[in-house]
Amino acid sequence: MFWSDRGHFLPMRIECHFVISSAMIIFQSALRLLASLLLAMLFLQSPSCAGEGTAIEAFTSQNAPVVPPDTQDKKLASLPPATTTQPLDEPFGYLSTVPVSSGELPERWKTVRRQVDSEASILSSCATKEECPAAVRRFLEIIAEARSRGGLARVGVINRAVNLSIVPTSDMKQWGVPDRWSSPLETLTAGRGDCEDYAIVKYVALLDAGIRREDVKLAVVHDVLRNQDHAITVTRVDGEWIALDNRWLALVRDGELRRMIPRFVLDNTGVRAFVPETEVTRLAHVTRPPSSKPS
Repeated sequence: MFWSDRGHFLPMRIECHFVISSAMIIFQSALRLLASLLLAMLFLQSPSCAGEGTAIEAFTSQNAPVVPPDTQDKKLASLPPATTTQPLDEPFGYLSTVPVSSGELPERWKTVRRQVDSEASILSSCATKEECPAAVRRFLEIIAEARSRGGLARVGVINRAVNLSIVPTSDMKQWGVPDRWSSPLETLTAGRGDCEDYAIVKYVALLDAGIRREDVKLAVVHDVLRNQDHAITVTRVDGEWIALDNRWLALVRDGELRRMIPRFVLDNTGVRAFVPETEVTRLAHVTRPPSSKPS
């Protein structure tokens, strides 16, 4: 109760309840806004990937193929017309790739694949056990949820779940070395990693979720805006290559990554380098039929 200016006692319960309710609504809205801002900062401020522009940049300088102009002209003579709509075996619409069989990048990829094969037995064993390490259970949950979906939804589940399961951390800060590639269970156990660690987890998750091996690849690209190399996962859905990036939750078609220059593609067959394009080869790119933008 309180005393009014007219000398009467007036109830204040209703007014107090209204003030408290309004304050709670404002507080909850502020918390949601703060959570959204923190999540955005987490992805926008993710560390410069691929060993902070050290090891993978060394790979690109050592292994980038040099194709003489006359060789490119000969290849152009045998190219299909620019209106061809056949599915492309490689992402980014590039004409061809060349194998890279030696060097640090192929050796590192072989090591990761051996680690993945070793962890497959752990995942298989834990699938029938109630007690397993938290990282293994988490990975199995991601794969199981993805298997229950189809198409872009399956890919979106994996991209989102992996992005939210790992805190972006540079290899120098986490391991004290410029560049280190980790296996999926090692990354999920630590809960930290940089771009190639995200990409490796997604690569294995997509395969284990039932996507064909020829439709899943890891790509090393050059981010023109940041002037740094970066690793992402790409997968083919309904004939289109979709990119999974640790810096955002949205799925993006490879053709929409205009700030990215592809360097290498890694998959079950090994490592291949994209043939450098010229203005002539760019005109001869095989085009794709229009389709709706993934969400």
